[in-house]
Amino acid sequence: MNKKKIFFTILLFSVTFAALPQQSRIILGAEQTKAYLPILKNKRVAIFSNHTGMVGNKHTLDILIENKVNVVAIFSPEHGFRGTADAGEHVSSSVDEKTGVPILSLYDGNSRRPSEVNIRKFDILVVDIQDVGLRFYTYYISMVRLMDACAEFNRKMLILDRPNPNGFYVDGPILDMKYKSGVGWLPIPVVHGMTLGEIALMTNGERWLPASRVCDLTVIPCKNYTHQTKYVLPIPPSPNLPDMKSIYLYPSTCYFEATPVSLGRGTDKPFQIYGHPNMKGYDFSFTPRSVSGAKFPPQLNKLCYGVDLSGKSDEEIWEKGIDLSYVIDAYRNLNLGNHFFRPFFELLIGNENIRKMIKAGKSADEIKESWKEDVERFKEQRKPYLLYSE
Repeated sequence: MNKKKIFFTILLFSVTFAALPQQSRIILGAEQTKAYLPILKNKRVAIFSNHTGMVGNKHTLDILIENKVNVVAIFSPEHGFRGTADAGEHVSSSVDEKTGVPILSLYDGNSRRPSEVNIRKFDILVVDIQDVGLRFYTYYISMVRLMDACAEFNRKMLILDRPNPNGFYVDGPILDMKYKSGVGWLPIPVVHGMTLGEIALMTNGERWLPASRVCDLTVIPCKNYTHQTKYVLPIPPSPNLPDMKSIYLYPSTCYFEATPVSLGRGTDKPFQIYGHPNMKGYDFSFTPRSVSGAKFPPQLNKLCYGVDLSGKSDEEIWEKGIDLSYVIDAYRNLNLGNHFFRPFFELLIGNENIRKMIKAGKSADEIKESWKEDVERFKEQRKPYLLYSE
């Protein structure tokens, strides 16, 4: 810890996380009103959240309003404040019907970093949103962009932390920053195993913001959570992650987004199945349809043949971690050569080597071995910023 000067504030509580029994109820940051309401007193407050920002049956926004907090704006991420928009879909700014608070969309077709005008509307930004712990899931990227805006214009940020449902392991290559994009913003592995609070602390400590800026940051950690906790999300975080099976398979099947293969968008098993009209030798079939949250899925209305992964046990998925055997299987079956992968693949996987290894005939296990050093190096690098025991 002494080798880095870290600019942040952490509100820690008299809890020894490792000593708590596994069955103890996790207490979210947003539940701990006595810890954070005094920080917000007499401040103009904005909130970065969506439909996942719930405490029981009540949204954090409503908790703030009930406690006379002056909420002046809501920043909404990909999929919108209500969490129903397609991946990457433009979402217009609007007004929250219940509270009358303006909703400022970060996916309105303009810059995904808020304008100076909107930043100057508030004194402190509250972050309360459920992430799933993957480098290509965009909620953390929106948070980091907001951190940068807050740092530039001298605004504070308060993170009400939530558990990471994939927080019990680290896997995948570290992002080569020449592939930095809207689906990969920081030099971290695909599965980083950190909460949003921890990522924010690491972003500050490693000076990852542009111009080495540092955000004035406070984190309210969860209680009774460790990095070995298998946290089941009470609310689907986005339209195509409807359940824990999709969330657990997501690190292995998302790469089909960069191929012609359907990964089940437009079905009731997104990220749990894969297939293509020309795949041979499979009995399983499905037909993607236009549905809410997946209006124009790949292979729309076409009968696809492929594989159903939904019957795999959670334990089997956890044991394998990132499993590229599915992508390799489809690549070899379709025999499309250079027409299989789009450039988007490098943005998702994070470097240029993985495509080359697949094309060279390497197995999933051989490819996983190639990023083993990345994983170990990152585990050491992140240690000063962890709020919860490993």
